[in-house]
Amino acid sequence: MALIEGCKHSLEITVPAAEVEKETERAAAAIQVKVRLPGFRPGKAPLAMVKTRFAQDVRQEVLEKLVPRFLNAAMEQDRLQAVSQPDISDVHLHAGEPLRFKAEFEVAPTFELAEYQGLTVTYAEPEVTDADVMARIEQMRERKAEYVNEDPRPLADGDFAVISLESISGTEEKVQQDELILKIGDEATMKEFSENLRGAAPGESREFEVTYPEDYDRKTLAGKTVRFNATVKAVRRKELPELNDDFAKDLGDYQTLDELKDAVRKGILHEREHAAQDDTKHQLIEKLVDAHAFPIPEVFIDRQIETTLNTQLQQLAAQGIDPRSLKLDWAKVRESQKGRADRDVRASLILDKIADREAITPTQEEVDREVQRFARQQREAVAVVRAQLQKDGTLNRIAGQIRTEKTLSFLFDKARKEAPKPQEEIAEDKKAEAAASESGADQ
Repeated sequence: MALIEGCKHSLEITVPAAEVEKETERAAAAIQVKVRLPGFRPGKAPLAMVKTRFAQDVRQEVLEKLVPRFLNAAMEQDRLQAVSQPDISDVHLHAGEPLRFKAEFEVAPTFELAEYQGLTVTYAEPEVTDADVMARIEQMRERKAEYVNEDPRPLADGDFAVISLESISGTEEKVQQDELILKIGDEATMKEFSENLRGAAPGESREFEVTYPEDYDRKTLAGKTVRFNATVKAVRRKELPELNDDFAKDLGDYQTLDELKDAVRKGILHEREHAAQDDTKHQLIEKLVDAHAFPIPEVFIDRQIETTLNTQLQQLAAQGIDPRSLKLDWAKVRESQKGRADRDVRASLILDKIADREAITPTQEEVDREVQRFARQQREAVAVVRAQLQKDGTLNRIAGQIRTEKTLSFLFDKARKEAPKPQEEIAEDKKAEAAASESGADQ
């Protein structure tokens, strides 16, 4: 056995001549019973003639039988587990001689865990103020708002205009909406609409052009200048519900406004705790990766890049973008992903090893909960969804994700958490670093 580099191994294997002869006889005999040769009944052609006439077929059959068998035996003996398809080369197979060949393959890396408990990370316990609660409740009021028709009058800033809109030119895909509501002068309303509809009264029509930014959400309009005909149908006033117990009851299982506020406070706190913990867990991952230097099989990195690119392509397709239209140099894209893929694979291997060391596993109840969530999303029976997830391998991936999350939670609980530095102190540190860098450059 020889280690080439990183996780690549090489084995030079010799199969005894007696084994080669036995397999050759077996392969030739298997062909003999099938072939028809002139002058001989089916299956009665001399074995020597079969070996000569079908030498290539016999050779291929011998290699297909002996190479995997003796390669696997050699790998078991050396306790090697290939993670890539072995590359077979330097094959030497001649009558009366041993079979010799060389196999190159990658194996999973072996490494020792560095210290992973008690790592120092920055973490601040999230807080929720009364102002945060009221801001969230105001959003709820906005969603419950009603729009009441005003007496006919020209549109002014702050009014809600109900318009019918139709594109005249500038886009291949016709834009047509019978009842679009816009707030005149609002930041969320494109300025061309506010400027051209300001002063228009119900029943009045106006034509104008709107230039959409290059990064506009609706891709069929992005970067285009479209001419519209807009007719004002009504002017409306927004009425917000009163902030009282009745408002709370209307939102759900709340009896009073105070109950609603408590629930909102808990909800915001949960969101912020989740976000803060995610940030800290990311710090932990980066620290662990930095602390572990070991080779990664190329096949692992290739698979990670493939997974990442497939996810990105699916996101583009969901936005209505055909990846083929981007004219990307996929070789360069793949190359640019290597660094991140290396760290992602390394993190996964480290977390797996920590999970093994700490005996962290997903419970059946945790897996069942995820399956039930999938079933609710797809509006299918749980048994049907479970069978499908089992068939396509997703169930194992779900279990793996749960295991990873539990491992990260374990590391988070064991970490030594420090409050983040104030912004002023961070700014001073950066100034000091910049000054030290300039001083070093001068020298």
